[in-house]
Amino acid sequence: MSSEDSSIRIEGLSKRYEIYARPADRLKQMILPRLQRAVRRSAGNYFSEFWALRDVSFDVRKGETVGIVGRNGSGKSTLLQMICGTLNPTLGTVAVDGRIAALLELGAGFNPEFTGRENVRLGGLLYGLSQQELDARFDAILDFAGIGDFIDQPVKTWSSGMYVRLAFAVAINVSPDVLVVDEALSVGDEAFQRKCFARIDAIRDAGATVLFVSHAAGTVIELCDRAILLDQGEMIADGTPKFVVARYHKLLYAPADEAAAVRESIRREWIEGKLREDLSAIDSGMQAAAKGGIPAKVDGVEIREIEESAYFDEAMLPLSTVRYPSRGASIAGPRIETRMGRQVNVLSPGREYLYTYDVLFQTTAVGVRLGMMIKTITGLELGGAATAPHPAGGMIVSAGQRLQARFRFRAMLAPGVYFMNAGVTAAEPEGETYLDRVIDVLMFRVMHDAERMATGTVDFHVLADLSVERVS
Repeated sequence: MSSEDSSIRIEGLSKRYEIYARPADRLKQMILPRLQRAVRRSAGNYFSEFWALRDVSFDVRKGETVGIVGRNGSGKSTLLQMICGTLNPTLGTVAVDGRIAALLELGAGFNPEFTGRENVRLGGLLYGLSQQELDARFDAILDFAGIGDFIDQPVKTWSSGMYVRLAFAVAINVSPDVLVVDEALSVGDEAFQRKCFARIDAIRDAGATVLFVSHAAGTVIELCDRAILLDQGEMIADGTPKFVVARYHKLLYAPADEAAAVRESIRREWIEGKLREDLSAIDSGMQAAAKGGIPAKVDGVEIREIEESAYFDEAMLPLSTVRYPSRGASIAGPRIETRMGRQVNVLSPGREYLYTYDVLFQTTAVGVRLGMMIKTITGLELGGAATAPHPAGGMIVSAGQRLQARFRFRAMLAPGVYFMNAGVTAAEPEGETYLDRVIDVLMFRVMHDAERMATGTVDFHVLADLSVERVS
């Protein structure tokens, strides 16, 4: 990627902090090493080093939306602060092309004694807007925030929700070339959050670069073109959002004694160039299967029209399967069946099917719940179910027992390819945890329906009615 194509260029970025056990050690570090150097003696250190970020390098193309994911303390916020210029790196360089707007600590530059109107002007100037630009955007900022008459009251009298809504409105209306978002989309109610997402979509569609940090995997998959996984201050994966998020979840739910091995396997997979999701391979597989034609019979059932009968395509296998480390249970035999028990993976739209799998328990577990999830080809979670609403309603299962999960669902989906997850959880002292989980354990396709009236991905079975009247 050339520098002209890059909106953000990061090379060897590192951040080191000095950790002192006692306040006196900080004073010693300031004075004694200088005296020792003055007499040409080796100077000792009175602190331990903590690297919040170590040797991170990547480029972000202009107009690209990149998600940053990782466990708490992985270095995500440190990275964003250095990109925004609010934190100086210890090593490495950051180059940002264009005006940057950061949704980090919303309202950090506001004066609580000023009114909302005064803080809008203050915030706009801090973002680099000229007075003319600020005047042109002023009404749009107030309208987006929706504060009403409180806009002329000191912000110290506002609720925290009103405060961050105004701060968000200022940041989002500066027409940035680069927008940095760090867990700031939980402000306000659901309607305001949707308004924020819509504005981010508009900024992205206008060609801006978006760098987005969130623990909400579905949001990262839905918003981003690419994702980066950080852990312990190091970059261990870079790829498509669906693929990286699956690795992030695998690391997040790994048992403590296996986390290091899981982390190393993810890093090694990425370094070796295997961390990718080749959607073109899926398309090629689907096209190859299509060239082979539809069998005249499946399990003895004659298929006259693809729209009428489901069938099983052996060539349709997921390439993105990720399995969590087992913690005493193993998922096996996932499959989709018709109501008559015939295995299928090419489904007729609107028909009812059974998704089933077995779970063998090697240890005794309490609060056991089994679940499933249907996702799009981009990894967006459409919906799923569990066998109990919470762990307290789960089962007690003994070692050596086998459970069979059966989830009945109707294929109310647009024509296309979809993926299934399978998971089993149990209650433990530290909370509910996965005993086993498989991402993209199988894939299925919903056939084309020439009579389909629904639009979008999910068919909500909307009934349309028209009435005609004569207007004189």
